[in-house]
Amino acid sequence: MDDDTLIARIADGDDTALRELFFRHATWLATRLRAVLPAADVEDVLQETFLAAWRGARGYRPDGAAGGWLWGIGRRQAALLLRRRGPVALMLPDGLAVSDEADGVVTRADLAGALAALDPAEREVWRLMYEEDRPVAEVAELTGVPAGTVKSRAHRVRRVLRAGLGGTR
Repeated sequence: MDDDTLIARIADGDDTALRELFFRHATWLATRLRAVLPAADVEDVLQETFLAAWRGARGYRPDGAAGGWLWGIGRRQAALLLRRRGPVALMLPDGLAVSDEADGVVTRADLAGALAALDPAEREVWRLMYEEDRPVAEVAELTGVPAGTVKSRAHRVRRVLRAGLGGTR
């Protein structure tokens, strides 16, 4: 049975369908939540996510992947949890400060999602150039590709991230 059918059954009140959806998606969802939340909060947000999915199953439209729908719910639940705690200054991976921790969760989640759209070679260029701040020549040497290829990959990384974070191409 596919996820869309499970969600339709959840909308009809089928608890076993909710349990099945949980078993299919809880592990990867918890992993993504760990990237944006303190570890102590992941289980609570995961439970709130599936409770919200159960409540909102009637409004689900199978236009995309059910996992994306669940991630959207999880991200909102994480932001709600952090917003209830009040504003906290937060440093994002690129050193930008965010005054509201909940907005930081959304930004980090969007960044993680955008990075997931890259192929492994592009993620490696991202890591070396933007996380480790290495020059193009050194990245080329470390990855074993010409400097022009590194520049092309870096350009694509920036384009994909800009689009994934809501910017323009």
